Amino acid sequence: MARYIRLPEKGCAVFVGDTHGDYQASRLILGNYLGKKDHFIVMLGDYIDRGKDSRKNIDFLLKMKEENDNLFLLAGNHEMNRIRECSPSDFWSSLPEAERDSYCEKFSTLPLAAVGNGFLALHGALPDVSRIEEIEDIKDGDENWNRIIWGDFRDRRGSLLGSFLGRPKFGRDYFESVMERLKLNVLVRGHDPLAPERMFGNRCLTIFTSAAYVKDRKGDRKIALCELGKEVRDIDDMEIINLDKPVI
Repeated sequence: MARYIRLPEKGCAVFVGDTHGDYQASRLILGNYLGKKDHFIVMLGDYIDRGKDSRKNIDFLLKMKEENDNLFLLAGNHEMNRIRECSPSDFWSSLPEAERDSYCEKFSTLPLAAVGNGFLALHGALPDVSRIEEIEDIKDGDENWNRIIWGDFRDRRGSLLGSFLGRPKFGRDYFESVMERLKLNVLVRGHDPLAPERMFGNRCLTIFTSAAYVKDRKGDRKIALCELGKEVRDIDDMEIINLDKPVI
């Protein structure tokens, strides 16, 4: 089981934030991009819980993944409930034991990250590694796993800024140190609805693609695109698309 995905050197990457049961968003995005030549869709985790169509959403995505090599489903904390419980977990509580075991087995194969020309994509925060290849050595439930699956960023100086309800929080100094070691420019993530969309000098992008988070903030379901053949130097090298904004 690969712990990270290295994206092709040509084409277009499509990053999708947490969908959390937003089946309509998943259908829209895959309908628009899955069949396009040289487009690679990277979904950043959290496909279940919160939204009204968790099972419909995840079953659709798993089926599409089986049929399409250009769709990548990364692990989020809600998929990793068997290792560390999350809340809410309405999807999990709705399942009989046998079905829970079946989904746990499927989710155990999800990679933790995707890397490309100048960028890294994952669910939460950066692992404390010096080379991308070290992600392969991360074990379920260890410290670096917890950082990727549960970690948050705050836009201020500092490294480890503390922890709240088991969610470690990191500052600019930690972000810059790890990114410098990895020789990467931009991080694309989801997970934390309290984070600004852009942090750390336009180098950390947090996106969400679920109606579950935007009931009171209409027009916030977003995806991000970038060319894989060019180095991504900052977020401005990406195209941010608002799914709810009419195209004029």
